[in-house]
Amino acid sequence: MAPRKRSGRGISFIFCCFRSSDHPEITYRLRNDSSFALQTMEPALPMPPVEELDVMFTELVDELDLTDKHREAMFALPAEKKWQIYCSKKKDQEENKGATSWPEFYIDQLNSMAARKSLIALEKEDEEERNKTIESLKTALRTKPMRFVTRFIDLDGLSCILNFLKSMDYETAESRIHTSLIGCIKALMNNSLGRAHVLAHSESINVIAQSLSTENIKTKVAVLEIMGAVCLVPGGHKKVLEAMLHYQKYASERTRFQTLINDLDKSTGRYRDEVNLKTAIMSFINAVLSQGAGVESLDFRLHLRYEFLMLGIQPVIDKLREHENSTLDRHLDFFEMLRNEDELEFAKRFELVHIDTKSATQMFELTRKRLTHTEAYPHFMSILHHCLQMPYKRSGNTVQYWLLLDRIVQQIVIQSDKGQDPDATPLENFNIKNVVRMLVNENEVKQWKEQAEKMRKEHSELQQKLEKKERECDAKAQEKEEMMQTLNKMKEKLEKESTEHKQVKQQVADLTAQLHEMSRVRAPGGFWRPSCLGAEKGSGWEGIQAAASPGALLNSAFFPIRACHPRGVVPLRVTGPSSPPLPEGHLCCSPWRASLPTNALKSFNWSKLPENKLAGTVWTEIDDAKVFKILDLEDLERTFSAYQRQQDFFVNNNSRQKEDAIDDTLSSRHKVKELSVIDGRRAQNCNILLSRLKLSNEEIKRAILTMDEQEDLPKDMLEQLLKFVPEKGDIDLLEEHKHELDRMAKADRFLFEMSRINHYQQRLQSLYFKKKFAERVAEVKPKVEAIRAGSRAVLQSSSLQQLLEVVLAFGNYMNKGQRGNAFGFKISSLNKIADTKSSIDKNITLLHYLITIVEKKYPKVLRLHEELRDIPQAAKVNMTELEKEINTLRSGLRAVETELDFQKSQVQQAGDKFVSVVSQFITLASFSFSDVEDLLMEAKELFSKAVKHFGEDTDKMQPDEFFGIFDQFLQAVTEAKQENENMRRRKEEEERRARMEAQLKEQRERERKARKAKESGEEGGEFDDLVSALRSGEVFDKDLSKLKRNRKRIANQLADGSRERPVTKLNF
Repeated sequence: MAPRKRSGRGISFIFCCFRSSDHPEITYRLRNDSSFALQTMEPALPMPPVEELDVMFTELVDELDLTDKHREAMFALPAEKKWQIYCSKKKDQEENKGATSWPEFYIDQLNSMAARKSLIALEKEDEEERNKTIESLKTALRTKPMRFVTRFIDLDGLSCILNFLKSMDYETAESRIHTSLIGCIKALMNNSLGRAHVLAHSESINVIAQSLSTENIKTKVAVLEIMGAVCLVPGGHKKVLEAMLHYQKYASERTRFQTLINDLDKSTGRYRDEVNLKTAIMSFINAVLSQGAGVESLDFRLHLRYEFLMLGIQPVIDKLREHENSTLDRHLDFFEMLRNEDELEFAKRFELVHIDTKSATQMFELTRKRLTHTEAYPHFMSILHHCLQMPYKRSGNTVQYWLLLDRIVQQIVIQSDKGQDPDATPLENFNIKNVVRMLVNENEVKQWKEQAEKMRKEHSELQQKLEKKERECDAKAQEKEEMMQTLNKMKEKLEKESTEHKQVKQQVADLTAQLHEMSRVRAPGGFWRPSCLGAEKGSGWEGIQAAASPGALLNSAFFPIRACHPRGVVPLRVTGPSSPPLPEGHLCCSPWRASLPTNALKSFNWSKLPENKLAGTVWTEIDDAKVFKILDLEDLERTFSAYQRQQDFFVNNNSRQKEDAIDDTLSSRHKVKELSVIDGRRAQNCNILLSRLKLSNEEIKRAILTMDEQEDLPKDMLEQLLKFVPEKGDIDLLEEHKHELDRMAKADRFLFEMSRINHYQQRLQSLYFKKKFAERVAEVKPKVEAIRAGSRAVLQSSSLQQLLEVVLAFGNYMNKGQRGNAFGFKISSLNKIADTKSSIDKNITLLHYLITIVEKKYPKVLRLHEELRDIPQAAKVNMTELEKEINTLRSGLRAVETELDFQKSQVQQAGDKFVSVVSQFITLASFSFSDVEDLLMEAKELFSKAVKHFGEDTDKMQPDEFFGIFDQFLQAVTEAKQENENMRRRKEEEERRARMEAQLKEQRERERKARKAKESGEEGGEFDDLVSALRSGEVFDKDLSKLKRNRKRIANQLADGSRERPVTKLNF
């Protein structure tokens, strides 16, 4: 809490700068003349022990009614400062001891003055003395310890003040005494306890509002400031509206707020240049409009503002602009811009730009258009009809009928769903919700519900039919699209194979000619043998063809290969497969050794790649020597030193139970006379399926014979139908009772009808496979594509290669002995980088450091995530599962082909389209499947190449494991980058906070010096701050800035409309 003023002459004044980190100075101010001299106060008594001082100081702080933050600041002071403050406070209390230091004195004085109602018989000195006493009470309420305020409240001092206000005569009401009494209430409200007491009092706000009847401008301003501030306090807005309704009766106003608008409009006499009163009135009006329920409810703001507009506030506002006062203009701007914003939002309900609320014709037309062709329109016409019949006389009480109608409509608009009215209720015990509930007829509601249910069912049926037709159209369209794609692919493949066939045919012809030519030539030492060309796989003509293949010829040719040199490629000439291999581990030059650190470092737990496995891998293209020229090895050694100390561094069971429950329910509904020969449980489950299928036996039979051309059988239903294929025992029993077909139960008859279809089970399986084929291919293809894309990504990524080079350099520098001096490492070592912790900060790992280096030295490596974006999908593919899915497709396609061959050998029944439909399907499906197989073969080749590229074993490494290593590493890199960014932000935030605290400290120091330099030591409390913000308009700054941002947009919208009214002015 802010420092408090000490009442009386020559007393000390404590300045405690709670908001500053400096300890406060204890000073006192001498008021001997207009120039105040500040001197240091030294305590005269010796300081007691710390424990005793803390107890004494706690009692003192409790009396000051400080906030928690300021209490902590007080208790954080050194013992010497605490003792100085305590001695200063006790000295004030000693000096102020007397009758005026107790609330009883002031309460007696108030009661005495209230008994003498008139000031006519008083001398001027007596009036001054009375005013001086009340001013002394105001000062005491502000500056005395907390126990003074508590005692004043306990003795019902507020009621004494309110009684005095209610009983004063005209002369007293126009004197300074009235202003001082209002000041006492304001001073009491500066204290949290006193403010709660005032707001809880049943008639305090009403009595304060009564003071608006005075002609004393200062009193009016004080009253308006208190009531405006109360609007900002939770629960205070409605109290203010009730107080203004009370004042309407007290002052015999025609409407609420009439006195305020009259005072706002006065421009003669003492009101001519009185800007403070007009500013206070406008600030109060803005607080009433924008606070309370008006914060959220547009209707409530429009309701209250309409009261002011009907009183003619708009012309008054236009006239107030002539004063050219910045504070007053600020309140006027807020009123007009909030009004424009609300009216524009209200007009949007009717898709308009503006609604002229002065025009009865426009408002009637809008209401009529809104209600036309609705159920409410007859009631609207009835209201108009009865309004015409309503009695009206110029003289009499008939106007009250219209007032009643007006208030009822007001209640309908602003009353909440719970029946609560945010305004002072114009009609007591009038709950709109209860009235509407009584008007509703239960029978009508029941009829409406039945009708709505009926329409809902009809809508559901139509929706199902529409969805069925949409599925048929989608299936046909998809089938057509797939057929066109397949035909195009077949055409391209046929052209490619034709070209290859011609080339191979030409090669065979050339080789045949060469063979005939060579057959006539004898080799030295015997006849020429075909095996000399490498045709070991066969003999005779087959061996010759194998030997004549391009691969065999290439293997027998001389060509250069790359020796597995760790720092480059050495071309060698190899004469063929029979050439002797190089000795294991042979290098053309001695291996290069990395620079060694001066001190021992933490080791990087990697797995070295054997030198004999480097040939043909990415490691032959990597040279970590280039990295050492760029790295700051001293920083690396310092960060990961082995000896440095830690420092700061920046669902089946459930479904089965449900089926059992449904079966039990349906089993009780079997007809007694129905014939059922199959198992009861099986029959019940079959009945459930048929009820869900909603097709007759004939429709199901036709769908199976036509291979479901009309899409009547969804895939999930086909899967269920496969569970109810008639078994041989069922068929035999049903055949025995086929003469009793009419008596058969629903399930028995279904199984009997289906058993009449030739190869029913095979047809059903073929149909199910046909429907699921595209879906299964669509599931398999992305997995194959993921392996292909992932393999290409790791093979072609330059960022990955550069990163591996940097990691290799790190490892060779950090590891010594056999673990170091490596030419490559296993890719699984990438995920061990984060295991190496920094010796400076345990939260920093080698991965964090690596990313920092990469961002500074190798910014292109930051494209790693973009280049390896296909890795996460590839890491999810399990090759075993993928091949299992491919084999399932292959066996299913063979089964359908087998059934097609069988059906072709049978006599076709009428309506049987199996052969034609399945033949077309087999053609397309076979090509699609072969396309998938080709993609899989290509993916395997690329994957094998990628694994070899990194020196891994192709027999042991699977895609999910291989790509999973990179995926895990990429995730770790992302997390480490984010952690680095967070550390950078924290550091920047700490620096920014330090700068702000320094600036804030300087600002508070300036404010503290400014407060010391003031002649008046009076300091306001929380309520004073609220009143000050309301007076200056700062409390509306947030809303005002928002409205100003929208002002241009509103002006443009209004300019496009049909009206000519200015944006910020309305003529009323």
